[in-house]
Amino acid sequence: MNHNTEQKEWLVIVNPNAGNGKGQKDWSKISEFLKKEDVLFKVKFTERKGHAIDLAVNAISEGFRNIITVGGDGTLNEVLNGVFTNGSCLTTDITLAMIPVGTGNDWSKMFGISLDYEKAVKIISDNKRLLHDVGLVSFNNGGVKTNRYFINIAGLGFESVVVRKTNIQKDNGSGGKLIYFYNLLTSLLSYKNTRAEIDIDGEIIHADVFSLNVGNGRYCGGGMRQTPRALPDDGLLDVTIIKGMGKFEIIRNLKILYDGTILRHPKVDGYKCKNIKVTSSSVMYAEADGESLGQTPAEFSIIPEGVYIVYGTKLIP
Repeated sequence: MNHNTEQKEWLVIVNPNAGNGKGQKDWSKISEFLKKEDVLFKVKFTERKGHAIDLAVNAISEGFRNIITVGGDGTLNEVLNGVFTNGSCLTTDITLAMIPVGTGNDWSKMFGISLDYEKAVKIISDNKRLLHDVGLVSFNNGGVKTNRYFINIAGLGFESVVVRKTNIQKDNGSGGKLIYFYNLLTSLLSYKNTRAEIDIDGEIIHADVFSLNVGNGRYCGGGMRQTPRALPDDGLLDVTIIKGMGKFEIIRNLKILYDGTILRHPKVDGYKCKNIKVTSSSVMYAEADGESLGQTPAEFSIIPEGVYIVYGTKLIP
């Protein structure tokens, strides 16, 4: 029996705090658009960090195979982790869709998913689907090796420091587009490069690392393009390593973080691989899809064709 034809109903997981409270504020509008497009759904609201993981696991065990997240990249990341730790079905039996209301909305940008709710809902009712690769990062969390799945971009180093600061401020109720950029500039002043050993599919590199990004997707940090050539369905991770750059050099080159030309800089190296391991002399923090994790040693790998997603437009390789 094919569950997908039988179970047409969507579970909508709403993060009420996403986008500075927009999840809560705009839900009635969004639900009207869903009804207008005849999208059958039940709704659940997250109540705490990590709650969307449990909601997704429970929904899947109840027979749901289609999940819409109303939130930001962090909520989508939690739902993905629920999908990959569910004990009920294959991850490829699941379809994920998104109505972006977060601060960054980096993942949805890649698929032409509109910030206009009516258009985002239309994409869901059109239900064009593709099999999306999924990343897996394992890291040290208080001495325990811990795993986290990610759909968009994970990273180590500078990026994660900025993400940590931003997440603390978000938890304290101050968020917004500019806070990330502000944290980026203030973090630069105190940040130091870290000596690391990097194993990329068996090739060993030693470098003073400013930041290391591992992507299925192209956008992170509210529009930065750290992995500008990444494809969500090529079975490979795109890795960008910024090496030995001083803070003033970074400030002078800030635009390359945003304009897609980052890989042309002589101190930036790009790779495509299936597996990357990083050990470092001093601690490097990890993040995935904008969620703060533990620290090095860390390992990133790819699960090709991990889950179905609903898209608006497709990336051209």
